[in-house]
Amino acid sequence: MKRKKIIRLILTYFLCALFTVICLFPIWALFVNATRSTLQIQTTVSFIPSTHLIENYNSLMSKNFMLYRAFFNSVFIAVTSTLLSVYFSALTAYGFYVYNFKGKGFLFKFVLVILMIPGQLSMVGFYQFMLKLHLYDSYIPLIIPSIAAPSTVFFLKQYFESVYPKDLTEATRMDGANEFLIFNRIAVPVIIPALATMSIFGMVYSWNNYVMPLILLNTQSKFTMPMLVQLLRTDIYATDYGALYLGLALTILPLIVIYLVLSKAIIRGVTMGSVKE
Repeated sequence: MKRKKIIRLILTYFLCALFTVICLFPIWALFVNATRSTLQIQTTVSFIPSTHLIENYNSLMSKNFMLYRAFFNSVFIAVTSTLLSVYFSALTAYGFYVYNFKGKGFLFKFVLVILMIPGQLSMVGFYQFMLKLHLYDSYIPLIIPSIAAPSTVFFLKQYFESVYPKDLTEATRMDGANEFLIFNRIAVPVIIPALATMSIFGMVYSWNNYVMPLILLNTQSKFTMPMLVQLLRTDIYATDYGALYLGLALTILPLIVIYLVLSKAIIRGVTMGSVKE
């Protein structure tokens, strides 16, 4: 029996290591190519970083590639939309879970119906609506609609049901706390792991969002990182593969940092435990 357990343990670690290598290989190859010259990329395959990182960076910046401006734009849109999405979705999920009101079941089913409708179906109508509101070439259509996030509402409601006892709200009311104080000081700390998880998804989605900014933004100084990187695919930059890979690497690097930071918050929240009835 001990031998079987050891074999299973070795096999488990081997599969985990194999899947880790498979997942990290494309990312590593991308960062390696960002340090190689165009000639090296075209002629050889290597998994060892080269010495052409500075050259690729200078090539990238010498072509009016507004890297820092696009980075700031992406950070601003991603952070603000994620904060709005997570907070108001948590507030909505808390209301569905804690309060009993007429039409509660119908409204929650309506949220689930919206969850199943592809966002592409409303893209044309949303674009025309923004034109009528004179919000074209503005960040507002990319940020404010994130308040309505049905998938986040559904996830957080399920999380509330598993970790948050309703009696805690009733006891806090008896102490004289108002509803927003209960939500912000009592409910939110309990669901921090779920908020961190949804923040990761929200940041990744907003950062990688390419189609909607492409439709709504026209001024190049307002471009996001994915929009700016697509300029590298034009004929001007077609042969500069080193700059191309460097631009792609700079696009995904913030996502890796965000994931590492928020994943620590998830682990801390889980190890701290949660309130139980």
